[in-house]
Amino acid sequence: MIHKDFLDKFIYSTEMAAYGAAPFIGKNDKNAADGGAVDQMRSALNDIDFNGKIVIGEGEMDEAPMLYIGEQVGKQNGPELDIAVDPLEGTKFTARGLGNAFSVLAVAEKGNLLSAPDTYMDKIVVGSNLPKNLLDLDNSIEENIEIIAGEKNKKINELNVCLLKRLRHSKIISSLEKMSVKINFITDGDIAGALSVIGENPMNDVYLGSGGAPEGVVTAAALTCLGGQIQGRLLIDSADEARAKKLGIMDLKKKYNTEDMVSGDVIFCATGVTDGDLVKGIVIQEKSFVTNTFALHKSQNINIKITNTHKK
Repeated sequence: MIHKDFLDKFIYSTEMAAYGAAPFIGKNDKNAADGGAVDQMRSALNDIDFNGKIVIGEGEMDEAPMLYIGEQVGKQNGPELDIAVDPLEGTKFTARGLGNAFSVLAVAEKGNLLSAPDTYMDKIVVGSNLPKNLLDLDNSIEENIEIIAGEKNKKINELNVCLLKRLRHSKIISSLEKMSVKINFITDGDIAGALSVIGENPMNDVYLGSGGAPEGVVTAAALTCLGGQIQGRLLIDSADEARAKKLGIMDLKKKYNTEDMVSGDVIFCATGVTDGDLVKGIVIQEKSFVTNTFALHKSQNINIKITNTHKK
């Protein structure tokens, strides 16, 4: 179990990452925005009394100077925790001044987060109060849609499906259109898209398609706190195979359910950079800044949205 006092410390880490990205909102420089977020998040994490290890981060050591996979963070004098970080989810959104950019991390006890390579993952995500492992990647789109419609007592044409607008999804789009399912397209940011299936009156009934594998694990961390479920399968080509095996991925065709990606106690924090569906963006004032964070702590049954004001 992760001690309850850690939640505020990890919230502060995503708050500072959002603050680091904020000067670059609308400046058309996604690398500078990402760099600002990385610098601030790393500094905040290194000020926490824990033995932290980045299992999902900015890339491997030869690709990223900070917050790379395998990097040790924290003061190295406390509990051993694994961390998945995305200091700036939505670099393009930030650079263009668009909504739905945020800083996010997920924390679990050592060995309880899947160390997914930076590749694609096929995903199906649904909300809470549904039978476990309801949908399956090996089903056809039509089968999965019929199953979810039956479980939610809806007509098929009443369902809303969230999908990244990508050419690779043309077959999925064709199947959904033939069934008269409403498609809510997103251009980027599949963590927010996947979490749009959560809540009493969710925006979407299902999230489908391929997106980032690291984002899939971060999504799973939130879902394990919220009661939703995800199934994912890594899309690994020959160039990624060695890297995947180095991270401990031996069965390249395995279907990962929520509990395969994350187990045990979990903390999830997402702080808004720009206004979005998940959380409001950061507000920079003359002598302070105001942050808005969506935070979860599984063992403490915490599900909150919190606003904090910090001096510059």
